[in-house]
Amino acid sequence: MKGVINNFIIVWSVAITLFLYSYIIGKIVPNGRGRLVALFPPTLILLLLPIWQTDAHLIIYSTFCLSWLSTFKLLLFAFAKGPLSSNPPPSLFQFLLISSLPIKFQYKNQNQIKFKLTSLNKLELLVMSILLYFFVLPYEKKEGFRPLILTFIYFVHFYFGLELTFAISTTIARKILQLDLEKPFDRPYLSASPKEFWGKRWNVMASRILHPSVYKPMVNAFSHVIGRKWASIPAVVVTFIVSGLMHELIYYNLKRKNVTWKAWEPCWDSMSYFFIHGVFVALQIAYKKTFKPKQQLMPTIVSRTLTLAFVMTTTLTLFIPAFMRSVGR
Repeated sequence: MKGVINNFIIVWSVAITLFLYSYIIGKIVPNGRGRLVALFPPTLILLLLPIWQTDAHLIIYSTFCLSWLSTFKLLLFAFAKGPLSSNPPPSLFQFLLISSLPIKFQYKNQNQIKFKLTSLNKLELLVMSILLYFFVLPYEKKEGFRPLILTFIYFVHFYFGLELTFAISTTIARKILQLDLEKPFDRPYLSASPKEFWGKRWNVMASRILHPSVYKPMVNAFSHVIGRKWASIPAVVVTFIVSGLMHELIYYNLKRKNVTWKAWEPCWDSMSYFFIHGVFVALQIAYKKTFKPKQQLMPTIVSRTLTLAFVMTTTLTLFIPAFMRSVGR
């Protein structure tokens, strides 16, 4: 346990030092290629930094925050874009917070910073806590469960664990820092389409980082080939592929404790998961652009049920099995 804590302190101390360096670079180097070159070393180090974590939960959190969000934020910052390039510019303390954590400020005026957050209510938190407790208990007898049931247990643990972790983090941040963490989930089980699920309800912070860093450049690139109207369709698929690659990095950092670099192989079922969802979102966009429907194709309750079934089916057959293999389950 002592080694886990020491590694955590070292990793995040190095990360904070890199963010401090990046803040100084932002003050003395104009945005553009020069700043990009200056920020390349810290971006590369952040990408690899979570390798030195040894606890599975810390590996997931550090890889998500540092290797994924922080590197993308710095790349955007190099061109004066993204959450690190707000107006007015963030102070050093704010820069360090935004760089390292999934948070976002909403400026009402220069002296007041507040992020409007839709939090889970107390009843939802209580229900999730109880369900998480009862679903964790069967781990001791997991050999007696069918593979599909065990996969579902891991799914519940994964989702409720993330919800509760960020809900608790939000409360701590609000009390201590008078700031709110970016809420990564907004009741995803109420999504009425794959597009709504990924764009508005699931991992919102990742979606907002991928949009300016991957999606918009891909739209501009494809516009020269197939026109602006249809450019968003392949751009969406590419964005999901990039998301899949970042999840591969998380899986690698989880797997590396048990296998050598040479023995590691990518989780193609995980990549298939994000590719399939990207295609479905792209098809939804293509449908709306082609037919321009003035009303919903089906009642909300039906669309929500079908979306939930689609997400659950692909998650239980592709995403969660890849995650279970990564943690050695």
